[in-house]
Amino acid sequence: MLALATAFGSAGLAAGGTAGGLLAVEITGTQAVAGLPIGALIIGQALSAILMAVLTHRSGRGRSLAIGYLLGIAGAAIVALAAVTGSLFVLLVGSLLLGGGNSAVFLARYAAAEIGGEAVRGKAIGAVLFAASIGAIASPNLLGPSSQLATVLNLPALTGLYLVAILCFSAAGLLLAVASLRPRSHGQAGAALLGQRTAQAVSSRQIVSGLGQGSAWTCLLLLAIVNLVMVAVMAIAPIQLDRHGTDLNTVGLVVAIHVAGMFLPSPLSGWLADRIGAWAVARAGALSITAAMVTGILLDMDDVLAMSAMLFLLGVGWNLGIVGGSALLVTSVPSSVRPSAEGIGEVAMGLAAGTGAALAGPVVLAGGFAALCAMGALMAATAAMLPFLASGYRHVKRRS
Repeated sequence: MLALATAFGSAGLAAGGTAGGLLAVEITGTQAVAGLPIGALIIGQALSAILMAVLTHRSGRGRSLAIGYLLGIAGAAIVALAAVTGSLFVLLVGSLLLGGGNSAVFLARYAAAEIGGEAVRGKAIGAVLFAASIGAIASPNLLGPSSQLATVLNLPALTGLYLVAILCFSAAGLLLAVASLRPRSHGQAGAALLGQRTAQAVSSRQIVSGLGQGSAWTCLLLLAIVNLVMVAVMAIAPIQLDRHGTDLNTVGLVVAIHVAGMFLPSPLSGWLADRIGAWAVARAGALSITAAMVTGILLDMDDVLAMSAMLFLLGVGWNLGIVGGSALLVTSVPSSVRPSAEGIGEVAMGLAAGTGAALAGPVVLAGGFAALCAMGALMAATAAMLPFLASGYRHVKRRS
C-alpha cells in the first residue's frame, strides 16, 4: 500500500520541478526568477515535513502522509490559478503548498525503514524510492501532452503538469486515507505505520539530545548538500535547454532521464547500504555529483545528449547520497525521536535546496551555467569529505 501510494504520488513531482521555472519565466519575462518557484516548493516541503512529523506522533504515518498530499492538491490548483491571472506571487504561494505533496512522497522512505528493520533498512528505503520512479520518470514526459490537454481546457499550456499533480496526489492521498481507517487489516506493522501513534510526544530537549548522538548532525549536513546541488542545477537546466531551442517534448525527456538516475538505482543503492555500509554509499553519491558538475563546466549547452548524460549522473549521485544518508540518519538517533529527526532532515534538505534554487538564476546570469556547476562541484566534494571530518572531530572530542 505504501509503495503503491508513493508510485501515484511521485507522478506529481514533475509539476514544480519542471514546469514551475518555465511558468515563472513566462509570467515575468526574465530568467532571474526561474529558481523562485522551486525554491518556494522546497521551503514548503520543509515546513510541511515539520507538520507531518508532529502528526506522525499523534495519528500515525498514514494520516500524516495523506494530509501532505492534500496540501499538494491545493497548491497545484493555486498554481493553475496563477498561470491564468499571470501573478508571480500567487505562483509562489501555490508552489509553497505544493511542497506538501513532495514531502509526502519523500517521507514515505522513512516509513519503509521502520517496516524493514535494521537488517534490511537500506533495501526497504530503496524499494519505496524505486516505487517512486514509476511516476517520477513518466511525468516529465507528460510536459508536452499535458500542455496540449491544458490548451483544450482553455488553460495556459504549462498548467498541464499541475493538473496531473492534482490527479496523482488525490489517488495517493485517498489510498493512505482509506488504509488508515482500517489499519489492523494490514497487519501489526501496518497498524503501527498507518493508523496508530508511532511514539509518545517528545520534548525539544529530547530531540536535541537524540540528534547529538552518533553522526546525526553529519547526516543532516550531507543530505542538505546533496539536495542543494541537485535542486539548484535542475531549477535552471530546463530553462537553459528551452533557451537553446530545445522543444518541450525533448526537455521533458531530458528531465525524465535525470529522474531515472534519481530513482531507478534505488534497489541497488539500498542493497549496497546494507552490504558495504551507508557511509560508503553516501560518499559515492557525493563523488558522483562532483563528477557530474565537473562535466557540466565543460558542457556545450547545444549538445542535448551530453546534457542528458550529465543530468543522469547527477541523479545517480543524488540517489546514492539520499539512500545512504537516510539510512544513516535512522540508525543515528533513538527510535523515540526518529519521526522528529526525519522531519528535521527534510527541513535541512528543504532550506538548503530552497536557498540554492533561489541563487541559481542570479549565478547563471552572472557567470553562466558553468559557474553554477563549479559551485556545485565544490560543495559536493566537501560533502564527500564529511565522514572523515566527522571522524576527526569525534577523535579530538574524545581526547579533550
